[in-house]
Amino acid sequence: MTLDHRQHHADTLRATLSLLLYPIQAIVGLPASTGSWVSENLSSHQTLLNDNRKLLDEQLLLKVKLQKLETLEAENKRLRELLGSSFKVGEQTLIAELVTVDMAPFSQQILLNKGSLHKVYSGQPILDADGVMGQILKVGPVSSTAILITDPSHAIPIEVNRNGLRAIARGTGDTSQLELPHIPNNADIETGDLLVTSGLGGRFPSGYPVARVTKVTNNPGAPFASVTAEPTAKLLSTREILLVWLSQSQNTAAQIQAGQTP
Repeated sequence: MTLDHRQHHADTLRATLSLLLYPIQAIVGLPASTGSWVSENLSSHQTLLNDNRKLLDEQLLLKVKLQKLETLEAENKRLRELLGSSFKVGEQTLIAELVTVDMAPFSQQILLNKGSLHKVYSGQPILDADGVMGQILKVGPVSSTAILITDPSHAIPIEVNRNGLRAIARGTGDTSQLELPHIPNNADIETGDLLVTSGLGGRFPSGYPVARVTKVTNNPGAPFASVTAEPTAKLLSTREILLVWLSQSQNTAAQIQAGQTP
């Protein structure tokens, strides 16, 4: 030991033995280190899977919320257009919502969520931001039934906006078409003419858009031409409806035009 302490011969021997034993020690410790590495990687993989699943769930939720926001944005746009329309015509108005739709060929009616408690009355005009939709048919306390202008039993007095030619627009049962009966072959009416309410009859204020002429066919062998028009109102897609009250002056003027005593 004294010799080893002085000359450090054993240090060289110990270093040599340590070098020879290192591979054996590494092999012996390999299972433990490998197991730890595999465990850590499996844990990390599972964490990634969980995080990915959470992100997918959050993405789905955000997409649903985005759809709702887009729906609300579209609704707000429609309401702004509707209110803009009421501002332009200057009548007393009330916005109602469509509840149900009956679009049978011989009965085109809709149910609204406003009734007599909101001062809705039978015969009251209804419209959207683009034109006349129809009029109230029956009134209940909190709801009312309206008939559309395309119902076969509905007719509305109109005039050609370009020249004031008066006529009647009658429903055909087709939501995209009205017909104008008893138009003489030589009448000044053309494809593209805008038809507006004439104000006659006392139901609709004058000047509301109703339809645009789509076809004029002259019949040489008949006294009248065949005239069809497409409603300007979006009858199939509108959800918010504007109820309109005639002013006293308009009501009186309509009665005078119709030959009635105010």
